[in-house]
Amino acid sequence: MKALKLAVAEPSAILRCGIIAVLRRLPAPDVDILEVADISQLTAQLTRHRPDVLVVNPASLGICTPQQLRAQSGCEGLRCIALQLAVTDAATINAYDDVLSVYDSAEALREKIMRPGDGAPREERQEPLSVREREIVVCIVKGMTNKQIADTLCISTHTVITHRRNIVAKLQIHSPAGLTIYAIVNKLVDLSEIRDTITEI
Repeated sequence: MKALKLAVAEPSAILRCGIIAVLRRLPAPDVDILEVADISQLTAQLTRHRPDVLVVNPASLGICTPQQLRAQSGCEGLRCIALQLAVTDAATINAYDDVLSVYDSAEALREKIMRPGDGAPREERQEPLSVREREIVVCIVKGMTNKQIADTLCISTHTVITHRRNIVAKLQIHSPAGLTIYAIVNKLVDLSEIRDTITEI
């Protein structure tokens, strides 16, 4: 059986070597591992070695998406696995074929890396916000309390809290700052409307 070619791109030696050490201890088919410590060299390394699977922290790539990475390196069939170290917005995570958490078990690590795939990004699974949820996001980024939101929208505080939970579940954004960025990017608010709020975040 042909060895699986795996690239682990992570500037942190502890994380990079830790993942590799765990993989080498597991009973698994042969894995040919490429270590990439310098993210600026990632595209060149992918082009040269053409791995089957890439494990990378999305934050390390900046605005570069897995799809762009595949196109730039010529590795169309590359499976991209996000190494999630902190909260990452759902839209970013959904561009990856799988997600590897630093809290995953050794067996989960093996399964995710060995799982076959076609190299295409995962289908977008982020649920759209309802009209009411979008209204609540706008209120939140304007700095309103749950009580103020309830009074403005003529709903109960309990309903506001329920909507807020649903918004977090759908977007996987847990902070007002993250919601502010989401609202600006998705044109729910104009920057001029929330300038005072931004300075307080």
